[in-house]
Amino acid sequence: MVEENGSIRTLSVDIGGSGVKAMVLDITGSPVTERARLDTPQPATPGVVINAIVVLAAAQGEFHRVSVGFPGVVRCGVTETAVNLHPDWIGFDLETALLKHLNKPVRVINDADMQGFGAIAGKGVELVITLGTGFGSALFVDGKLVPNMEMGHHPFRKGETFEQQLGRAELEKIGEKRWNRRLEKAIASLQHLFNYDYLYIGGGEAVRVNFQLPLNVKLIPNITGLLGGIALWRDEKR
Repeated sequence: MVEENGSIRTLSVDIGGSGVKAMVLDITGSPVTERARLDTPQPATPGVVINAIVVLAAAQGEFHRVSVGFPGVVRCGVTETAVNLHPDWIGFDLETALLKHLNKPVRVINDADMQGFGAIAGKGVELVITLGTGFGSALFVDGKLVPNMEMGHHPFRKGETFEQQLGRAELEKIGEKRWNRRLEKAIASLQHLFNYDYLYIGGGEAVRVNFQLPLNVKLIPNITGLLGGIALWRDEKR
């Protein structure tokens, strides 16, 4: 896809358990519109979430292609899991559905993977976790993605998963002080597990982190989940 003036615009969409966000990026990945957000409709079936995306897209002006971050395993544009949305997403071809609704080329990836692309330096072992409704994760080695890791659903402590221990529902239940202590333990555990060079922490609840982070751990703004959308088109000719 090559525009005569080189001004290819990418609509970047981040689907979350509590909000659907959108923004248009230029060819370099810089924002050209303000971030827009709608509450994720409940129950979050494919149809109502797609309608929310269509509404957001209409308000974003001109764009030529679409990048979508989805909170679950995605393979060839098909959503295979959606723990924090609705069972109807299992086996749903989101890429094709959005192509029909928006009439633009679409690429879909796990939301933490897309956020990771917006955060990483591309050197060494880099781990990204997202703290929001659930617990997202993405792993990169020298900038190359290990896709669909979904670490949030793996055991962490006391017979519960990272998501059960650190998701938004648990944060609201136990309070910030206990939640931060658990997160500190999780970071130590992940360092031993992955021996990462750098860890990035994003997502809507990252602002609640309240302890001294190790030198190789960095908080990233929630908007990073949208900025990573440009990476889905790196193989396109400009």
